[in-house]
Amino acid sequence: MNDETWMAMALDAAVSARRRSSPNPWVGCVIVARDGRTVSGATEPPGGRHAEIVALHEAERLGVDPTGSNVYTTLEPCSHHGRTPPCTDALVAAGVARVVSAIADPDPNVNGSGLAALRAAGIETSVGVLAEDATEQLRPYLHHRHTGRPFVVLKLAATLDGRTSAADGTSRWITGEDARRAVHRLRSESDAIAVGAGTVRADDPALDVRLVDGPSPRRVVLGRAPVGARVHPCLEWEGDLDALLDHLGREGVLQLLVEGGAGVAGEFHRAGLVNRYVVHLAPAFAGGDDGRPLFGGPGIATISELRRGRVVSTRTLGDDLEIVVEPPNTTR
Repeated sequence: MNDETWMAMALDAAVSARRRSSPNPWVGCVIVARDGRTVSGATEPPGGRHAEIVALHEAERLGVDPTGSNVYTTLEPCSHHGRTPPCTDALVAAGVARVVSAIADPDPNVNGSGLAALRAAGIETSVGVLAEDATEQLRPYLHHRHTGRPFVVLKLAATLDGRTSAADGTSRWITGEDARRAVHRLRSESDAIAVGAGTVRADDPALDVRLVDGPSPRRVVLGRAPVGARVHPCLEWEGDLDALLDHLGREGVLQLLVEGGAGVAGEFHRAGLVNRYVVHLAPAFAGGDDGRPLFGGPGIATISELRRGRVVSTRTLGDDLEIVVEPPNTTR
C-alpha cells in the first residue's frame, strides 16, 4: 500500500475524535511496523493523550514493535509541553524511521517545529499527503488558529419558496426527522450554539444534543433569555458580533453554530461573518410572502450587490435536501 492509503486510514481514525477532542484538533495516527502490522489512534478529550501517543500505546499493548516504522499523522506532531508532553519526544524514543504528516500545524507552539525536531533526531519526514482532505477535516481548528475566531456555521431550514415560518410565526416542523438528526450531529460537532432572544421567547429551545451520541454545545443567547427558559445556563450577549467572536475564540471555541432566527441570521450574513451556510430545504411551499424569509432585515439594493458563494456539497436527508454553501472569502 502507498502513503495515500495509510493516510486515508489515519483520516478515518480521526473521525472518532471529532466530537470529543476540542479545543484540541481531532487527529488520527497510523503506525505501520516493519513486519507490516498496523495500529491506529485518535486524539482523546482535553488532558488526554494525543493520537500519536494513543497509537504507540496500542502498539505496546499488541506487541507491535514501532522501531523502524512509518508513522502517518493527519496533523504535524506537537513539539511542546502543553497538557501533555511532546509527541515528537515519544516518536523519537520509540525509534520510528519516518513520519508522514498530511498538513503542518499553524499553532504558534508548533508551526513546523515538530517536523524540525523529528528531522534533527534523524527521522525522515514528509508533509502534504492528502493535505486537502485533512484541511477540510480540520477546518474549524485551522480557521481558529489563523484568525483567533471560531468557524461560524449558519444553519437554516426553509420551504422551497424560502420561508422559515408561517405568517403566525409557527415553524415546527418544516423539515423531517433525518434533517433534524443532521442538525443534532452538527450541534455535537460545535463548541457553542447561538440563537436570538426572540427565538428563545417564541420556542423555548433546549439547544442540546438528543438525537445523536455526542456532547451538547455551550449556549449563547443574543439578548436576554427569560428567567426559567430551558436555554439556561447560557452566555447572554448584547454587544457587537465581532466582539462576540473574539470573546468565544479566546475561550477556545473552534466552531460556532448559529441557528437563528431570521433576524440573527440576517445580522451574521450582512456582517460577512458566516464561514459556512447549511441550508435544509423541505419539499413544501408556504405559498405567499407573509411568512418569515431566511434572513430578516434589509437585503441588497440592486442585483449587482448579490452575494454569491460556492456549493460545497448537496445530499438528501429523507425527503429534504441539504445544500452547503461557502462564501468565496472563507479562510482556509
